[in-house]
Amino acid sequence: MAKLELRDLNKTYTPTSVPVKDLSLSVEEGEFLTLLGPSGCGKSTILRLIAGLEQPTRGQVMIQGRNVSSLEPGERNIAMVFQSYALYPHMTVHENIASGLKLRKLADSDIQQRIAETAKFLGLEDLLDRKPSQLSGGQRQRVAVARALVRRPDVFLLDEPLSNLDALLRERVRAELKQLFSAQKAPVVYVTHDQTEAMTLSTKVAVLYDGNLQQLDTPQRIYTLPANQFVAGFIGSPQMNLLTVPCQGDYALLDEMKIPLSAGARGQSKVVLGIRPEHVRLSELEDLNSIQGTIYLVENLGMHNLLSVRLKNQPPETLRVLLPTEQTWSGETINLSLSVEHVHWFDANSGKRL
Repeated sequence: MAKLELRDLNKTYTPTSVPVKDLSLSVEEGEFLTLLGPSGCGKSTILRLIAGLEQPTRGQVMIQGRNVSSLEPGERNIAMVFQSYALYPHMTVHENIASGLKLRKLADSDIQQRIAETAKFLGLEDLLDRKPSQLSGGQRQRVAVARALVRRPDVFLLDEPLSNLDALLRERVRAELKQLFSAQKAPVVYVTHDQTEAMTLSTKVAVLYDGNLQQLDTPQRIYTLPANQFVAGFIGSPQMNLLTVPCQGDYALLDEMKIPLSAGARGQSKVVLGIRPEHVRLSELEDLNSIQGTIYLVENLGMHNLLSVRLKNQPPETLRVLLPTEQTWSGETINLSLSVEHVHWFDANSGKRL
């Protein structure tokens, strides 16, 4: 069974530069893991450590139960798709796809069979005689994937392969990749800073920050049950509202609104309240448990309007509200209520989920 496992993986350049800090995780056969995080979080370094392009300071990279940490990239039976696609400009599509197989000294008949099968699968049959300069961005991306697929690797590694595509093409190719890798058994590790890619492609997401693993879970659980304040603020567009509020007994106080605390949040003097913009609602003026604010910005997102509302509490804070475009309001002053079942609580000091 194909499996990738990272055991206490660490990469230290200097005492103040440690991009990967004792990371442990596994990717099973058929799983698609996305390494997600902001620039500098360590995700590309992790990919390079798996590929053998860099050596770990300590820890192990295990592929199919074998420690490959000291092996050269060519000895690991991995296939990598780069951000730049890394195609040979002087070679045809056919020659680009065949290049890795020839280096492994496969028989010509096996090479031709693998290329034919992969080209048909990816819709490249009519492009095999073209050079990369004659292809669109999406076609070049498919050639890069084809070159990885024909190798039949133990692990697929993809380093931001969609970042050079325009928005419309990225959406189409993303759907193609999801279909493509759902049919593969080898573990896939995908690096991106784009949360839409992570949420739509992955079976598991590893959220990283400053070299540390913040949360490893399914996309849905990361969205609905973020492990800490960083994950809550990083995942979701528009971003989750995060407000520091005082507590009184079993309630948090947001201006005059009393919000029941979860069991884990009780006993705190103050907490961070998290609420996604889609879980803030307009309320009637006579609703006593609501909060009033002033709209100072409206952004039309097509199906929704994103309202930025300045609250009247002290010091004043902003609450962002996502409303369907057909929902209307009058004037700049509005009343808001929160969906209590969708409120998240975080420790005001550590940022951990309460």
